[in-house]
Amino acid sequence: MQKWTIDPDHSCAGFAVKHLTLASVRGQFNIKKGTILFDPVDRSRTSVEVELDVASVNSGIRKRDEHLLTADFFDQPKYPVITFSSSSVELFDDHRCRISGDLTIHGVTRPVTFEGEYAEPRGNPFGDELSIGFSGTTTINREDFGIMWGSKLMEGGGLVVGREVQLFLEVEADLAE
Repeated sequence: MQKWTIDPDHSCAGFAVKHLTLASVRGQFNIKKGTILFDPVDRSRTSVEVELDVASVNSGIRKRDEHLLTADFFDQPKYPVITFSSSSVELFDDHRCRISGDLTIHGVTRPVTFEGEYAEPRGNPFGDELSIGFSGTTTINREDFGIMWGSKLMEGGGLVVGREVQLFLEVEADLAE
């Protein structure tokens, strides 16, 4: 089993959620730390652990980001991290993958499945290290994680903030020494 350390400089987690049912607001979190265990002989033993820094949320609008850190959304002082821990990883020969596990947001843990792609270990052009990569997408209901702000029905229908949130995970990891 090979241990890989997630490279926070080349990894991130993103989200997209509808605002006023009109357009999606996008943002991202920095990955604080994480590991991938990868067995090239028995790929079914692969696992992924990721920790996101809630304080790093960046939607491009400081006022919105400050609001996202409050108890209305992520309550960052109380819940400073978002975590994902895989329970099963399926790697298919065409480099597609399905990664299921537990996602914890706002102190609430729910099972999710990311569908995506993986890249097996490869060297970089500088010849100094091996890297591996995963990317995936899932959709969650934010209310399942206790994030209720903006759930009031607007006149004419629709919510201020959509219930469905797309999550994106882009991970590059280096072989641990």
